[in-house]
Amino acid sequence: MSTTVFIAVIGAALLHAAWNALVKGGADKNLSMGAVVIGHMPIAIILLPFVPLPEVDSLPYLLGGIVLHFGYQLFLLQSYRQGDLTQVYPIARGSAPLIVALFSVLVLGVHLEGPEILAVAIIGLGIISLALVRQSDGLQNRNAAALALVTGFFIAAYSLVDGLGARIAGTSLGFYCWLAIGNGLLMIGYLAMTSPKTLHALPKGGLPILLLGGGASFIAYALVTWAFTQAPIALVTALRETSIIFALMIGVVFLKENLNLVKVFATFSTLLGAILLRFARS
Repeated sequence: MSTTVFIAVIGAALLHAAWNALVKGGADKNLSMGAVVIGHMPIAIILLPFVPLPEVDSLPYLLGGIVLHFGYQLFLLQSYRQGDLTQVYPIARGSAPLIVALFSVLVLGVHLEGPEILAVAIIGLGIISLALVRQSDGLQNRNAAALALVTGFFIAAYSLVDGLGARIAGTSLGFYCWLAIGNGLLMIGYLAMTSPKTLHALPKGGLPILLLGGGASFIAYALVTWAFTQAPIALVTALRETSIIFALMIGVVFLKENLNLVKVFATFSTLLGAILLRFARS
């Protein structure tokens, strides 16, 4: 992996953790998530005249990516309603490599080497320990942990679909611009049906998050999509998991979430397992 790609993915990881913190920290999480996703659209529309059209063969990946991103956003939103950023984010991000490994073994018949099995065990330990994080009332927050794990399924799926789609499209930015527009339209339709007041409040109450969060999110994933075409998808995905560390720091420093040994252990073990899993055969 070149230095340029490395720096781009690290920057994307920081931006990704930042916009997640905006959604988690917002009083109205529907408004925050809607603003971030719809905030992709103006940037994408502005860029469209300057980027090539994706190849027709990438259309199934494009449509699949739109649906998977939308599912990811809905489950992430539900997770943040019930759990802390420092609990939800590491489970969602760290479980994706675990899910890919299990899918490879159980469905594709892939054989895992010793270091890869160790990585899966480390990630599993981190996820299990995060599931034991307690709420302010002393009860274990299993609902947040379960929702975050489902979110991880969507992350694993869209990472594979988008990585392959961007390569087939022949233009990573053109592919992502159309994906962002489709994803934004889905979010507009969803809010129009489920929360029209939120949609109407976006131009005023959600404008700062739309501009800042939407801009950060668009740039972050545009960088990752480009990196998918420059380096192995597995390595890019692994490096992007450094966002777990950024999320831990943001959650503690800016959102004033409680920091305990369980969260620290779980976050770093999940990150270590993700990196070990992806680099095990390199």
